[in-house]
Amino acid sequence: MSPSPLIVRTVPTLRRAVDNLRKRKATVALVPTMGALHDGHVSLVRLAKRRASRVVVSIFVNPTQFAPTEDFGAYPRTWKADIAKLAAEDVDIVWHPGVEAMYPEGFATRIVPEGPALAGLEDRFRPHFFGGVATVVGKLFTQCRPDVAIFGEKDFQQLRVVTRMARDLDLGIKIIGSRTVRERDGLAMSSRNVYLSPEERQIATTLYRAMKESAGRIRAGEAIAPAMAGGAEMIKAAGFALDYFEVRHAETLAPANSRKDGPLRILVAAKLGSTRLIDNIAV
Repeated sequence: MSPSPLIVRTVPTLRRAVDNLRKRKATVALVPTMGALHDGHVSLVRLAKRRASRVVVSIFVNPTQFAPTEDFGAYPRTWKADIAKLAAEDVDIVWHPGVEAMYPEGFATRIVPEGPALAGLEDRFRPHFFGGVATVVGKLFTQCRPDVAIFGEKDFQQLRVVTRMARDLDLGIKIIGSRTVRERDGLAMSSRNVYLSPEERQIATTLYRAMKESAGRIRAGEAIAPAMAGGAEMIKAAGFALDYFEVRHAETLAPANSRKDGPLRILVAAKLGSTRLIDNIAV
């Protein structure tokens, strides 16, 4: 049986623990999470272990990235199962701060990202989101001081925002994106999938099928506009309320009008019942 990871809840304790790893010449990888861990998170941990000798996983449901109308209170929290998963993967440290440790009384400083954070994708529907993400990730980086940090490609705009922030602020941390882990039928693994009813769970695979179909049509030489229109209609016909279904430049997230506009990425966000799902694939 794998030993349980060291669980720390205060910044001084965390820094002492990381300093002890450094004294043994360890390299450190950070995997930021909000808990409710699934196989997608496990894949991030396994990539972290390949890229560093020691691994810190943070578990913190960050209130500043939720709007008042969103699901902060209902967000799934599965602490015992999470720790069991991390112990099985031989994670070294779990950083599990309370809200008061991350945002103590009088907290008044926030990071306001631009660039990919203002691409007109998630930010169009959740204008508060990337400020909350950038602030909490910036704090996690300065608290843990890792050599590398691992983020999933499923939250592709977030990955681009964090990469840009680390570069712009000279944080000295290498940001590594990890491929999206999918269920056998193609649905991207997400902690929010538990909100789907059995019927909705079957319908949810439409997002991946629509992206694949549109990407195939673009690769075959069809113009972007009609190729994407077909996928959007497929999504709406399945019963989704579509927020966006777009092709963007894979690095800058700038709008793309043709295959000549660089490496391309299809990104989608849509609501099925009360559950909002996001996904993306490379073209």
